[in-house]
Amino acid sequence: MIAAGATFAAAALAAAELPDAISAPGETRIATIHAEGAQIYECKADAAGKLGWQFREPIATLIADGKTIGRHFAGPQWELDDGGLVSGKVAARASGATAADIPLLKLSATMQRDRGMLAGVITIQRLNTKGGVAEGSCESAGALLSVPYSADYAFYRKSKSTSTVGAIRTADAGAATGNRAPAPKQAATTKPDAPSKAVTDNKAPLGNKTDEPCTVHCAPHGHHGHEH
Repeated sequence: MIAAGATFAAAALAAAELPDAISAPGETRIATIHAEGAQIYECKADAAGKLGWQFREPIATLIADGKTIGRHFAGPQWELDDGGLVSGKVAARASGATAADIPLLKLSATMQRDRGMLAGVITIQRLNTKGGVAEGSCESAGALLSVPYSADYAFYRKSKSTSTVGAIRTADAGAATGNRAPAPKQAATTKPDAPSKAVTDNKAPLGNKTDEPCTVHCAPHGHHGHEH
């Protein structure tokens, strides 16, 4: 199974310090998958008209237990053999180990298939990068350059404990504001030879009604999320 080999594929990550810029607080890592491939660059002119290598797309194989389990390609997207697929958009960067290593990344999921191991993923991290940086000048517009690289991709879902804590806080808030049934009224009493007079307990608390927000996140698939 894919999950068995991929979930803890990079045990060393647990011991390594993750830069704050790309951390995923309140989320649970459900898989870490190794990738080997290339970063593809195209020779293009910048705003000043000078030619230079500009990132175009990644092309990589996703590997677990020495076996190919999927692919990583333009979007950026990750697709597994179990039918799972997720696309992401760069949210933050951190420097690689050396100047020759592409940056570490945090990406927010923008589109996914609701099946396979990647179902429900909301965050992707690119970690342990090796290589992938384009060097040297380019002389001909449109020329392509393939630079070998490897990395580990970690996939996260929203932590269930976060939802539980939120529910507990909502319940506590309701109790504090009197969100409970009002106390029963006292029975009416009458006095002889006098008009009826209802006696009620005006101190009974009034129930408050609170609204519970419901949010649904659905972002469109982005074209080339500039993973580099």
